[in-house]
Amino acid sequence: MADKVVCFGEIMLRLSTPGYSRFIQAGSFDATYGGGEANVAVSLANYGLDSFYVTKLPDNPIGHAALNHLRRFGVRTEHIIRGGERLGIYFLETGASQRPSKVVYDRSHSSISAIQPGEIDWKRVFEGAKWFHFTGITPALSDNAAHATLEAAKTAREMGLTVSCDLNYRKKLWSTEKARSVMGQLIKYVDISIGNEEDAGKVFGIKAQSTDITSGKLNREGYREVAKRLVEEYGLKMAAITLRESYSASDNGWSVMLYDGSGFFISRKYKVHIVDRVGGGDSFAGGLIYSLINGYDGQKAVEFAAAASCLKHTIPGDFNHVTAAEVTGLMEGDGSGRVQR
Repeated sequence: MADKVVCFGEIMLRLSTPGYSRFIQAGSFDATYGGGEANVAVSLANYGLDSFYVTKLPDNPIGHAALNHLRRFGVRTEHIIRGGERLGIYFLETGASQRPSKVVYDRSHSSISAIQPGEIDWKRVFEGAKWFHFTGITPALSDNAAHATLEAAKTAREMGLTVSCDLNYRKKLWSTEKARSVMGQLIKYVDISIGNEEDAGKVFGIKAQSTDITSGKLNREGYREVAKRLVEEYGLKMAAITLRESYSASDNGWSVMLYDGSGFFISRKYKVHIVDRVGGGDSFAGGLIYSLINGYDGQKAVEFAAAASCLKHTIPGDFNHVTAAEVTGLMEGDGSGRVQR
């Protein structure tokens, strides 16, 4: 039987402009679904794990469509609860070259933001599970959602699950002060933190020195110190950081780092020509969780997770539609892009 993993968060309707059109040009939108933890759940299902997703969806046709979208890719949905007003929406304008992508949220009063304490029976949800994953986006949605996330993390810790959190700071959802207050409580129940090159600074004030995000210049030594401080100050087992070097909206350098309390592991760096970067960090989280559940050592874990995320950047939509075998193929050196016949 496959290992059971549980992810908790908000899935949204994603409406993106066709191709590289700007919002003002769009006469229609391409519709799909996605969201931080849902993206991780799909990755894990693709890799063959028993992947469960927990959320609250409206009891209407849009809520049904979101749930069926998850089922389509093998995600288990039996613990999803129904109710509330609406499904959250986000609008995406895909950037190119020197023009950045833009996201506009329409998620106020979404069903999950009104979730009530005790609505989810976490002990039942976590029965037989090995791992629980959430992100910093979910507690940012509302005080209710933050309380539900804390309930889940506490229960997971009590039941012996490994708990991972992608810090995922979103300035459009809350302030750094509110993030630090809420995440400071949640991190007590986390074993593995995941973040990009800015998250630790925004959430916990732990910043890398001699780094300029906007110019694409990252000081890897500075991020070693960030990872080390996260582990030491918050009692974590591991801290993982994605290192994105943004040359433009179309071309990035991509690598990842992991610190396990005794050693640092840094992946190879990929030069990525981007089709869709949304979900890139989530695909890294999914690859890392899969690697660690399967007992990979630190170096193999970061190489698998980096390769998984590299591939996601080539796939439209939020979800990373790749198999473990495809990730392993890239990890072992097959990055030519030649047609496979």
